[in-house]
Amino acid sequence: MVRAAVLPAVNAPLVVTDIELPDPGPGQVRVRLAAAGVCHSDLSLSNGTLRQPVPAVLGHEGAGTVVAVGEGVGHVAPGDPVVLNWAPACGTCHFCGLGEPWLCANAGAAGAKPYATLAADGTALHPGLGTAVFAEETVVAAGAVLPLPEGVPLADAALLGCAVLTGYGAVHHAAAVREGESVAVHGIGGVGLAVVQAARIAGAGRIVAVDVAAGKEELARAAGATDFLLAGEGQDTARAVRGLTGGHGADVAVECAGRAETIRAAWSCTRRGGRTTVVGIGGQDQKVTFSALELFYFGRTLSGCVYGNCDPAEDLPVLAEHVREGRFDLSAMVTDRIGLDGIPAAFEAMTAGRGGRTLVVF
Repeated sequence: MVRAAVLPAVNAPLVVTDIELPDPGPGQVRVRLAAAGVCHSDLSLSNGTLRQPVPAVLGHEGAGTVVAVGEGVGHVAPGDPVVLNWAPACGTCHFCGLGEPWLCANAGAAGAKPYATLAADGTALHPGLGTAVFAEETVVAAGAVLPLPEGVPLADAALLGCAVLTGYGAVHHAAAVREGESVAVHGIGGVGLAVVQAARIAGAGRIVAVDVAAGKEELARAAGATDFLLAGEGQDTARAVRGLTGGHGADVAVECAGRAETIRAAWSCTRRGGRTTVVGIGGQDQKVTFSALELFYFGRTLSGCVYGNCDPAEDLPVLAEHVREGRFDLSAMVTDRIGLDGIPAAFEAMTAGRGGRTLVVF
């Protein structure tokens, strides 16, 4: 038996209880978690913004140590430190064939199948986003396990599984930030802090962090932001960004909140011909409107971004090198370290816009 935070139903409180995990079958790996990041996507799964069969064990950003492997698994062995990949590409679908594994049609298949049971009554449990890392141990498909390169602290490496790959990829792949360009980052949570660090690594000139919480300024500047703007009612963020960028607007804006008003603000603060990349996951009720004239006049590019448009197997070693060389500071993104019982409070803090990344440490 292992302890896990179980979501009994959509919008129900999490319950920390014992679950039964099976031995890994063919093509599966059992992992003992060292840490798991609390991501806004987990909150979206719990409240129904994103679909997830329930009851389920949530959590998709994790790192740990291999306990056992099933038949046919050769790239990891018991004792190996690993990072969990919540969107493993199948390699055979249309999108994988196009060289776009982040859009894999089958990446979410594991989340739809039960993987464990409640110890109390044998109720079948689903793994949140296929990984279920809000637990002391988990069993996942072999493709969801990536060897952790040397020199990266195991607990902090959990952030590589989602926030860092997403933020780094948004800058280096989706937006393709060039040296000297100005970047406006809207939403300074875990992903936003990763975007700021990635923009600094890319050689961005001005990096403007934008958030509704004044308390985020210190975190943003420590990550590499040159400026901080407080957003919210009565604040003309677009005008403020233009004032910091020679009156033109930012070359690149990255939206990390998933709200219609924030996406609109990110678009509006981008210069003519600039790029706006949306990373945040919003609900179906979040509608963003543009006039036909402004689409023509401004000539901006607006694009979505899934998992940073990354191939985790290729990008993880690159990120690990940045961590080893001190260019990317994982621990600076973490504002709270908690146990499983602290996840509901972490959800409340995210909803209120407080802090950076929270880590569940086992």
